[in-house]
Amino acid sequence: MDADEVPYPNSPGDVSGSLLRSLNDTVTCSTIADAMDALHRDGAVTGLRRLTGSGLVVGPAFTLRYEVVSADSPGSIGDFVDDVPAGAVVMIDNAGRDWCSVWGDLVTTVAHARGVAGTVIDGACRDVAGSAEIGYSIWAAATCVKSGRGRVRLAAMQEPVTVRGTSVAPGDWVCADESGIVVAPAGMVDALATEIRRIDDLEGRVLAAVRAGIPLSEARAANGYHRLGACTQGGRA
Repeated sequence: MDADEVPYPNSPGDVSGSLLRSLNDTVTCSTIADAMDALHRDGAVTGLRRLTGSGLVVGPAFTLRYEVVSADSPGSIGDFVDDVPAGAVVMIDNAGRDWCSVWGDLVTTVAHARGVAGTVIDGACRDVAGSAEIGYSIWAAATCVKSGRGRVRLAAMQEPVTVRGTSVAPGDWVCADESGIVVAPAGMVDALATEIRRIDDLEGRVLAAVRAGIPLSEARAANGYHRLGACTQGGRA
C-alpha cells in the first residue's frame, strides 16, 4: 500500500499534535514517561540509544517493517523517504537485526531536506558521521557498515509495527531525546499534553523550593511528588 493511501490521523498540523509539540522547549522524555505513567500507559521504547542530533524530537510515526530477503522475495530496501511528510518520525521495525544497515547518509540527506523530524531504528544504521554533521536525529540499536541491500527488504509501510516490543501505529506520537523514546497512541495526545503540563509545573515548584534551601524530602512531600503516578482525570485505573 502506498503512503498516500493510508490515513494519517495526526498530521503535523493538527490541533492535538500542536499541543504536544509546543512542549518541546520545556520538557524532556522523562517527564513525558511520567505523564504516561500517570495515565496508566507505558509506551517506553527501551534498548535503543541516540546516535546523532540533540534536543527533544516530537512527531507522528511513519512506520516501516523489514524482513529477511529470500530466494522467492528478493525485494529492495525501498525508496520510502520521498513519501515521509515533514515533521514525522520514521519508526523502523527491523527486528533488532544488527548485521545490516537500513539507514545511511543518503536517506538522511533527503529526510533532513524534507523536514522529517528524526528516525528510530530497531536495528542498525551506518554513515553516522554524515547524519551527525547536519544534525539529523537518529536512534538505533547498533551501527553496521554492511548495507541492507540483498539482505533485507521493505515488507510493509504505514502499517502497525513493533519496535523493541512496543506497538507503534501510523500517526501515533513519538517523543524522543537523549534519555529515551516514548510512543503515545494518537487518541490520547490531549490528555497526555495536559498531564505533562501538570507534572512539569509540579517539578518546577519542587526545584524552586530546593534552590531556596528546603530539604528535598520536604519539597517533594509538600507538592505531592510521590503521587505523580496517581490516576487523574483523563487516565484510567
